[in-house]
Amino acid sequence: MARAPKNPTTLNMRPVWADVSLPALVHNFESIRSYVNPRNEKRRTPRQVLCIVKGNAYGHGGPEVTKALEKVGSDWFGVTCTEEGIALRKAGVRKPILILTSFVPGEEKRLLEHNLTAVIHRCEQLSQLETAAARRGKKKVSFHLKIDSGMNRLGIVPSRVDCFARQLAKSRHLQLGGVMTHFASSEAFSDTVAGRQTREQEERFFGALERLRALGIDPGIIHLANSGAIVTRPETWADMVRPGVILYGYHPGYDPVEKRAEFEKRLALKPVMSLRTRIISLRDVPAGAGVGYGSSFVPQQASRIAVLAAGYGDGIHRSLSNRGKVLIRGVLAPIVGIVSMDVTMIDVSAVPGVEIGDTATIYGTDGQFSHPANLVARSLGTVTSDLLCAVSARVPRFYVK
Repeated sequence: MARAPKNPTTLNMRPVWADVSLPALVHNFESIRSYVNPRNEKRRTPRQVLCIVKGNAYGHGGPEVTKALEKVGSDWFGVTCTEEGIALRKAGVRKPILILTSFVPGEEKRLLEHNLTAVIHRCEQLSQLETAAARRGKKKVSFHLKIDSGMNRLGIVPSRVDCFARQLAKSRHLQLGGVMTHFASSEAFSDTVAGRQTREQEERFFGALERLRALGIDPGIIHLANSGAIVTRPETWADMVRPGVILYGYHPGYDPVEKRAEFEKRLALKPVMSLRTRIISLRDVPAGAGVGYGSSFVPQQASRIAVLAAGYGDGIHRSLSNRGKVLIRGVLAPIVGIVSMDVTMIDVSAVPGVEIGDTATIYGTDGQFSHPANLVARSLGTVTSDLLCAVSARVPRFYVK
């Protein structure tokens, strides 16, 4: 892992980078693990934690983040597809890896070769996995079953549980290792369809579990809770929880907004990634002169305009044009004009002593100052994950220990 240099420009590189704080990541993981295993609760075994590291670990760097989490005791990891799982195996990750959106026909052999655990979300996938497992001729292959409890996306609906059971009985080389579902609105508590949805999903899921057990099937590891449910719904913790965005330092946008402070106080998190760049140009722009493409920003008075060496090709959301801010010298300077692919303009008229080479934090922390990605996301009407995953491959990550 590369350590963050004090001054990345000394590496003779384009001055755009992301600092990824491994201590913050470990803090979040350990806080989550302690939170779902309260001391006053008597359990035969502690609840497990499956860390969601799909999407290049939400933009933080999949292999590096996963290896750091494995070192401090993560029990499982969750990725989207076989390719993501193989990349982690090649990086040396040994803990179980769950392929959340399962496999497409033809991938079964590679999935088994790399000891990846499939999620079955259609009955017919059992026969495909059984054929691949039989060809390997070794011990039974474990998989997890996904129940569609009401999100209407992926999973076997409860009415198809009997069909699943019949197909499983024919699969001599397969073993059910876990049963899961996914919540659509676990962060919502308002008197709306979304606010009532999670309770309804819980009822459907536990009903499906009862039917599986009635059919003589051991469900294995039961897991429901995503980030929102981990923080707010202890009844969903079951045998294992699946933290996603909270691992990286951000709570989901709880609804109603009046609940946010209460829920965020329950589990203290630290932002893990800070996206940074530097000022590469400064100029004085007279009143009435257009700035950037289409002259979408026209200052009403003479302004000091800085150019940052990063744009939407790096992860600065284009919708921040003329509405976002960046942190520089402890001041939130407004983004002006259209965010370009490679550069962004900001108005630094109110930033004392600003110079070419100054560091600008797009979001994250800078010493005692903070510009959280979740607040940026809310200002755009999107989710924090959208911003984190948008940090492109051309932005080097430096892992601060």
